[in-house]
Parts: sequence; structure tokens; C-alpha cells
Amino acid sequence: MAVIGIVSFTEQANAQYRVHAIQMQGNVKTKPYIILRELPYQEGALLSKDSLSSLNVIAHDQLINTSLFTEVKVDTKELDSANIDIVITLKERWYFFPLPYFRWVDRNFSQWWTEQHRSLDRVNYGVNLKQSNFTGNNDRLVLGLITGYTQQAILKYSFPFIDQKLRFGTGFGFQYYTQKEINYTSLNDKQVFLKTQDVIRSGYRVNGNLSFRPNLYERHNFQIGLGKEVIADSAFLYAPKYLPTGKKSMSYVDLSYAYASLRFDYNAYPTKGNSTELALSQRIAPGAFLSALQLRKIKVMPLNKYNFIYTESNSLFKLLPNENYMDQKLLGYGTMQMNGLEYYVVEGNAATLFKAAWHHALGSITVKNPFTTAFLPQVKYQFWVKAFTNLGYVYSEHPTNASKLSNTLLRTAGIGMDIISIYDFVFKLDYSVNQLGEKGFYLHGGINF
Repeated sequence: MAVIGIVSFTEQANAQYRVHAIQMQGNVKTKPYIILRELPYQEGALLSKDSLSSLNVIAHDQLINTSLFTEVKVDTKELDSANIDIVITLKERWYFFPLPYFRWVDRNFSQWWTEQHRSLDRVNYGVNLKQSNFTGNNDRLVLGLITGYTQQAILKYSFPFIDQKLRFGTGFGFQYYTQKEINYTSLNDKQVFLKTQDVIRSGYRVNGNLSFRPNLYERHNFQIGLGKEVIADSAFLYAPKYLPTGKKSMSYVDLSYAYASLRFDYNAYPTKGNSTELALSQRIAPGAFLSALQLRKIKVMPLNKYNFIYTESNSLFKLLPNENYMDQKLLGYGTMQMNGLEYYVVEGNAATLFKAAWHHALGSITVKNPFTTAFLPQVKYQFWVKAFTNLGYVYSEHPTNASKLSNTLLRTAGIGMDIISIYDFVFKLDYSVNQLGEKGFYLHGGINF
């Protein structure tokens, strides 16, 4: 009897379903192949019955992370003991946003609100036309006509797949800009600006890229760009080392390669999963060659339904051509951010940081949409509280301008609340303290259209 029981258990564990069909509902504009590309199975595939549930979760997470849908349901319909249909029910996002553009130019909202006293002189405004899923192929078109602090004309387009195997994609971008103010140096680890009545900086950039996606999680991106930057005589007088060439203009070509492996349940606010991102870049300019390498890793470990641990390491290394200010920017820019040091920047040759946080779910509320009930009758908000700590270090071969944060261990800690909603809306309210003994509230986040 014991032998029979073991055989029965083994047969049950090895039992398989055949995927008879994959049915899709709700994809009014999105092409079916875009959806099928995100699934861990295909029609005709044989799946272990034990693995079906976890595969459906992967399918759900991959589709949500396309940023094409507000809701995704993946169900299984059993036809008989050996055959199933996969039923995918979707609710598409709004894809066209002819939005007024209003955004502060400072590195974060808290710096603009507090240090710059909410100055409207430090705001970009205009019209930003964004068309996601432009032709139903998950392609994206952006057209921006922006004035204010920076006058910009922007055109970007990306197409995810150009081959039958759905692995290669392409895109291009163009930007022209002028400014009447520049951040030309720092003093005591704070940005110092020079403002004039006339245009003080101008330039353009054109780039094209080729992407390669061999599987569900990994992406490779190759890009080539060319551009030119020019500063006025007044800027050159204040900051002769502002541009890497040490002149009033710089023409350049840059090459970059980026690799990303993302395995999150929700990219905008992951509660489980991990990622690895690697970026290599090389600028080619007479007398101003610049090489950079960045490695970022994130791991999110769920403890249970209501708690998870977030850890992140991020390192950036530069081979600097000289001591120009523009190339030395490190901490306080891009992804190199530390909670509690929002008002500071640190320049140097290399930087590394480590973040750890514990998150606890408070719950959620659902409210009636005040704008439209036909397309989106309700909006759900989720609330998380957290406790966090950050460590960082910036190495500067030639620390200048009374820097007290370079070449020393940086430490911050705090607590906060995160609010999550549709369209990748993530709003963060943090209370932090840093190693200088400074304390304060900081705001981060927004909505991703």
C-alpha cells in the first residue's frame, strides 16, 4: 500500500496541462502579440499542474509592468483533465496625455519648495504631448514644447520590437535647449547658481538606440548620441572649467551600453523580487574623453503579506578627463540619492551607497473618481509605513569649495509613509536625520504617464 501511495503522489506531481488557447479580453488597442510576449507560456505548451499558479502570477506581474494596463486578471479555464485555456482580462490605461507641463528644475521637490522658496522662476512649463501605445505596439511618442527656466523642444519615439522573434527594438530622440541660469559650482556641498537676463547656456542632442530583449526579464540597450553645448561669455568668466573642454563650447559623441534584469512584482513599488542594472558610457570629445561605469542592485524580500525588506546597493565610477565641474557631479543626481541629504550635492570621482528599509502595509482605501466614472469609476490608494537607513561614500581626488561630505562616511536614517495608486503613482513623505544632526520632512514622487 505504501508503494501505491508513493506512485500516486509522483503521478500527481508530474501531471500536466496542455494550453489549448490563450484568450484575451479588454485589449481594445494593444496588439495581441504584445501581450503574448509577456507570458511565461504559449499555446500548445505543456505545463506542470503544480507550476500553473506561479506561472499565472508571473504573467500578471509582467503585464502590469508594461505600464499599458490599470488592471490585469489571469485565470485558468479547465476544459478537461488534460487541457486548459488561459483567460486574460485587461483594462487599458489612457494612452494619450496632452498635458500642461509644470515642473521644478531642482533635483527634488523638497529643494525647490524649501531652499528655493517655491520660486516660479525655477519652473519649466509648457505643453508635453505623450502618446503611449501609439500604434498599439507598446511604442511611445513624446513631443514637448517647454519654456520657463529652460526652453526646450523635445521629440522622442521608441518601438519595442522590429523583428519577428520580438527581441530587437529601436528608438531615437532629439532635444534643443537654452537656459538663462546654470549651476556652475558648489559651496559647502550646496549648488551655486549664476543667473543672467540673456541666454547663458544652449545646446542640442540627437541619439538613436537599439535594444535587445532575449527573455522576459533581461534587456540590453545600445545607444549612440551626438550633441553640442555652448556657454556665454558671462558663464565662462565665472566658471572657465564648467565644460570639460575648458572652452566656451563642446561638441561630442557618446556611446553607451545598459543592461537590466528586472524581476519585480511591480516595478514602480516592488514588494518582492530583485534587479541588476549595469551602465557603461564613453564620451568622445577632443580633450574631454569621459568613461563611466555604474552598477545598481536591488533585492526585495517579503516577510509575509504585510511586511517586506528592501535593500539597494548603487556604485558609480568615473575616469575624469580633468577637474571640470559638470563631470564631477555624483551624489544628489539621478539614482545616486540619499534620504536626509536632499539639499546637498557631492562631487568626486566615485560614489557608492547602500540603502535598507523595512516596510509595513497599513491598508488601502478606494474612492470615487471625481473626474470620470465611465472609464475609471474608482481609484484605489495603498498605504505603507517604513523605517530606513542609508550609508554612502564619495571619493574625491581633489575636494574643493569647503566640501565636508566628500571622503567621509555619510549616514542617514528615518521613517516615512508611502502612498501607491494607479498609473504608477508613488508619493513619499519621509522624516530623516543625517550625520550632521539635521532633521526634516521631505517629499518625493509623483505620477508616471
